[in-house]
Amino acid sequence: MIKSFSRTRRALYPWPKPPGGPHYSVCHFCDTLHEATPVPEGTAARCKCCDAVLYQNRHASLVRATAFSLTSLILMVIVHYFPFLIMDADGGFHGNLNLTSASGALIREGSPILGIALAVFTIIAPIGMASGLIYVCGPLMFGRVAPGAVRVAKWLNKTEPWNMVEVFLLGVLVSLLKLAKVAEVHFGMGFWAFAALMFCMAAAIASIDRNELWDRLEVAKA
Repeated sequence: MIKSFSRTRRALYPWPKPPGGPHYSVCHFCDTLHEATPVPEGTAARCKCCDAVLYQNRHASLVRATAFSLTSLILMVIVHYFPFLIMDADGGFHGNLNLTSASGALIREGSPILGIALAVFTIIAPIGMASGLIYVCGPLMFGRVAPGAVRVAKWLNKTEPWNMVEVFLLGVLVSLLKLAKVAEVHFGMGFWAFAALMFCMAAAIASIDRNELWDRLEVAKA
């Protein structure tokens, strides 16, 4: 039997399991094979040998994943239309920087690979990840599966490591240490929207367990 713990006293329904079975789950730490029985919402299944978490049934997982993804898309619009950094230097120099202009500047200045990588990993990847989660999780809230949702879910699983919003934000903070010596730098609204985007993307991805997502897709298809 899989040990489970509850984070709430309310009697909530578990996610649906596909027909047939039995279904199994393997511990990622000790490779122990377990029968994957449903667990109530707000609980997690743990390995009977090493007590590691096998899978979790998170609260309102589909709603949270969709809401955080939609918020991420809204924040991405703010990131693109408002200044990311505002620089003032001696001699009357004044400049604004955002993600799109930074990528274009790198391409024009002879670093096309770096500019394209910046656009792909900080613009295209987050938009694609958020849009994909909305496309997959949104219809599942009503027990339906969108056309091609399984293929989109596989794509999300493969491309998740390439969503490098937090890496870019860390690089910006490191660069500010050097820019502060030659110019006065201020954070624009785009920077704060990008910081919020980082947390929303992480929350959207963490809102739903992968086992639950695949089970719901299988049940909705059936």
